[in-house]
Amino acid sequence: MNTGIFAGNIAAAVAACLFGASVVATRVAVQDIPPLNLAVYRFGQGGLLLLLVLFIEARGLLQIARRDALFIALLGAILFALFPVMFNVSLRWTEASRGSLMLATTPLWSAWLAQATRKEHLIPRQIGGVLVTVIGVALVLAERGLTWQANGWALAGDGLMLLGAFCGAVYAVLAKRALTRYSALTVTTYAMVFGTLFLVPFTFGEGLYRVLSQLEGRMVFLLIFLGVFGGALGYFLMTFSLKRLTPTQTVVYVNLNPMVATLLGALLLGEQLTHVFLVGFVAVIAGVLLVNWPRKVDGYAFPTQPIPTSR
Repeated sequence: MNTGIFAGNIAAAVAACLFGASVVATRVAVQDIPPLNLAVYRFGQGGLLLLLVLFIEARGLLQIARRDALFIALLGAILFALFPVMFNVSLRWTEASRGSLMLATTPLWSAWLAQATRKEHLIPRQIGGVLVTVIGVALVLAERGLTWQANGWALAGDGLMLLGAFCGAVYAVLAKRALTRYSALTVTTYAMVFGTLFLVPFTFGEGLYRVLSQLEGRMVFLLIFLGVFGGALGYFLMTFSLKRLTPTQTVVYVNLNPMVATLLGALLLGEQLTHVFLVGFVAVIAGVLLVNWPRKVDGYAFPTQPIPTSR
């Protein structure tokens, strides 16, 4: 495994840990902050922070061609406008375990889209690895009280989270095009800024400034965490990974999110870790390794890179 691919895997793993912690923070914050406002506060912070970093450290990376601005704006609308709204609303309507299971389908969508658009070619071992991660997540969530008895609102929440998972997969596949021309930091920054700007006009009905003025200390801390670590840093690392790995190799790390959230529950809330959790955790790790382990032909290792396509 070369240095770039190794760095891509480390970045995806760290991003998954940050997103897992963000799920816990979002579950708390969304009870008091309307979903559109929460998305704007989170990604508005993240976008401004990344812009500041670029302005101070690498102004040359701020330059993008006009023809590419619209495409990156589309990426922002998908990941930083549609996805967070679906995610936040879903957590209001359905139980967290069911939502997590819907989100765990993201690598399945990514594998299907990448194959259909010829962005990558998955071998049977990699397809099996994706399925193993989903099974691992399902085991953990089932043991923690996953149920299928629900009212119409809960089912709508499940559907929204499933659509959110699809949006995440679409971003992972489409972002590869922008990443052939620009750095991960440039793509993340502009996508996050554009996505936030799409949402701002819709937040005034929720009382954007009124909600902000009423926030207390704990909620302010949660928003800062979501903006800096769950926003700017987490999504930069994910996009950094996408530049070095295929979409499915990066997105499969999403299924570490509920594992991290469960571990945090044990560390911070004293929840018990069971043997079922350990089995599920091992399954997810094994699945990630199956997807990302380098291919070998006649004793030589080859990285699993996207299929080249003419532009």
